[in-house]
Amino acid sequence: MATATVACSTQKELSLPERITVPVITGYTADTLSLHTFSQVFSDPHLRTLIDTALHNNFDLLSAAQRVTTAQANLMMAKNAWLPSLNVALSAGVDKYADYTLNGVGNYDTNLSPNISKDQRIPGPTPEYFAGLRSSWEIDLWGKLKSQRQAAYARFLGSRQGRRLLITQIVAGVTGLYYELTAMDNELAIIQRNITLQETAVATVHIQKAGGRATELAVQQFTAQLLSTQALEFGVKQEIASLENQLNALLGRLPQPIMRSAVKDAQVLPGIIKSGIPGSLLLQRPDVQRAELELTAAKADVKAARAAFLPSFTITPYAGFNAFKAGLLFQSPASIAWGAVGNLAAPVFNKKQIKAQYNISTANAYTAFYDYQQAIVNGYQEVASALNKVENQQEAFTLKSKEVLVLQQAVSTANILFTTGYANYLEVITAQKSVLEAELALVTTRRNVYQGMVSLYRALGGG
Repeated sequence: MATATVACSTQKELSLPERITVPVITGYTADTLSLHTFSQVFSDPHLRTLIDTALHNNFDLLSAAQRVTTAQANLMMAKNAWLPSLNVALSAGVDKYADYTLNGVGNYDTNLSPNISKDQRIPGPTPEYFAGLRSSWEIDLWGKLKSQRQAAYARFLGSRQGRRLLITQIVAGVTGLYYELTAMDNELAIIQRNITLQETAVATVHIQKAGGRATELAVQQFTAQLLSTQALEFGVKQEIASLENQLNALLGRLPQPIMRSAVKDAQVLPGIIKSGIPGSLLLQRPDVQRAELELTAAKADVKAARAAFLPSFTITPYAGFNAFKAGLLFQSPASIAWGAVGNLAAPVFNKKQIKAQYNISTANAYTAFYDYQQAIVNGYQEVASALNKVENQQEAFTLKSKEVLVLQQAVSTANILFTTGYANYLEVITAQKSVLEAELALVTTRRNVYQGMVSLYRALGGG
């Protein structure tokens, strides 16, 4: 038996605006970028160990893995939605038919017939027993289930890109904190070295005062400078402790010492990189790919919503044992029953709900499109900013290195002139202060280069 209602017209197909075109830069390849930039940034063995620890223990990443599992389960449901359902059914019921109903009159008349046996007489009230299989199968005439499967698959891939994005952020976070720590180690070493030099200067000025060649004011000035630098040392130590705690939290563990390379091993800068933004790498960013996959899923949702306006065709077969007496239920073949119903139905009175779902799906598709466009714009400006930062900080580092060398020579010159009486103590103090500031600025510039490289790594989607 089949029943059908009048089918309704579908909505118009989705039409989205033009996409942003990403500029393509010739002569710029992923291999060039990876070989000449990131190889030095991630070569530190201690850093690699910390990254591995974070990828195993970070709680946000573990949660992201479960979200991928959830998306995979949704995909499994969508992939198998076209298959028929098959259920084992055991049912029992009873009906008391009124005397003036079709079933009541029919059963009464049947029981008076001489053509039936004793077992075929219908009891009243009338029990109903069934044991067998029932099935339901929706035929995907218009591709609604296929579109839902495509949407689920795109969202599954999107969840994997979301996890990849989180991995990139974690790796960049660990690397950034690691190079912050090495920079602070470098600052601490510079401060301690200057403390030693300033202690020597204080001892020298004491000797000169005792010999009548320096005043108490000179002793006080040198001593004040030494105390200021010693106080600076404890501020840097606090910064180091704070950074270690932040890094341990990112690693998913309680505070403990962070193993890292010695200061002397962190002096080499990454090589100079070429200017320009590689468009192919930009499109590999996980947030861009996730936005594109979400757009694909949203467009598939619109197709499924359009198909909901068309008639659906469902087949519901069954087969099993059926009887109105429990003792006769499994008497084969007399109690074997089977049947099938085909149902072709189109929405009429619930069309407002279907249209509302179509409007929601269409709005979500436009939202996904704009999010995708914004992801490309954001990625482009992030890469451009990171490239500019690395380039400018590398140039600044070269000039700062020359400045430090000049000021270190100036300190030596000032000390010699002071001991020979050709310079006063203020010139020595000024020279020592200037070299300390320049050396700390050089460390900051070096740190900015590495942080720029980490930002560029994150902006290009990791790897």
